[in-house]
Amino acid sequence: MQEAHEILKKIRHLELRTNRLVDSMFAGSYHSVFKGRGMNFEEVREYHPGDEIRAIDWNVTARMNTPFVKKFTEERELTVMLVVDVSASGDFGSVDSSKRELAAEVAAILAFSAIRNNDKVGLLLFTDEVELFIHPKKGRLHILRLIREMLFFKPRHRGTNIAAALEYLNKVVTRRAVVFLISDFLDGDYARPLSVTSRRHDLIAIPVVDPGEEDLPDVGIVTLEDPESGEQIDVNTSSRALRGAYLALEERRKRAIDQSFNKLGVDMIPLRTNEDYLPMLRAFFDRREKRRLAS
Repeated sequence: MQEAHEILKKIRHLELRTNRLVDSMFAGSYHSVFKGRGMNFEEVREYHPGDEIRAIDWNVTARMNTPFVKKFTEERELTVMLVVDVSASGDFGSVDSSKRELAAEVAAILAFSAIRNNDKVGLLLFTDEVELFIHPKKGRLHILRLIREMLFFKPRHRGTNIAAALEYLNKVVTRRAVVFLISDFLDGDYARPLSVTSRRHDLIAIPVVDPGEEDLPDVGIVTLEDPESGEQIDVNTSSRALRGAYLALEERRKRAIDQSFNKLGVDMIPLRTNEDYLPMLRAFFDRREKRRLAS
C-alpha cells in the first residue's frame, strides 16, 4: 500500500511539474512546429475574387453554371509515439536523476504538449525486445498511465535492441507519426531500421547521457560491471593510458551516433542527467520553427 502511495505521489509530482512547463514554454511551440497529416476537404462554395484558380471544382461549376471552389482545412490531429529504452543501462545515474527518470520527465512534457493540441500519444518500451506497446490515445488519464509505465515498468530483459524496436514500430504504426526515440544508444547496428523509420515518420532522436559514463576516475583497481550483460571486469583506473583509451572510445561512439543522425537528417535533442534539459528543448523547437518559416 505504501509503495502504491509513493508511486502515485511521484506521478502526481511529475504531472504538476511538466504541466507548468508545457503551459509556460512549450504548448505554443509544439503547435507551430508539428503539422498534421495534410488537408481535409470541408465544402464547396461560390468563387470569390482572389480565390485560387486551382481550387475551382469544375464538376460543380459545370452543374451550377457558376464558379465554385473547394474549401480545405488542415488536418491538425497527429499521432505521437514515445519509443523509450528501458534497458538496464538506463537505471544508471551518477547525479540526482537516472537516465530513465530524465527520459520519463522529458517524455511527459512532450506527451502533455501533444494532448494540449488534441493529438494522440502512444508508448513503446523496449530492451532487447519490445516489452510494452500502448496504442495511441487522447486524454489526461491516458498520459498518466504512460508516465507510470515509463517510471515504474519492470522489464523482463536487460539488453538493448534499437533495431527490433524500430522494426516493430514500423509494422504497427502504419500512418505517419511524430516519433521520439529516447535512449542512451548503447547498442550496435541499427542504421537500416533507423533510415526506414526516418522516411516513414517524423523521427526525433533523444540521446540521454550520464557524465559518470564518459570517463574513468582515478580510483585504483575497481570492478566494472556491464548492467545489461552482467559481465564484470577488473580494471586499474590509475593507468593514464587506460583512462585515455576509454575517453577516446566514448568520443568515437558519440561521434558515430551524431553522424548517423545527421546523415539521415534526423533531429536530435541531446540530454544530460547533470544539466537542465529546458535549453535543449527550447533550442529544438527554435530550430524547427526557423526551418518551417524558411520553407
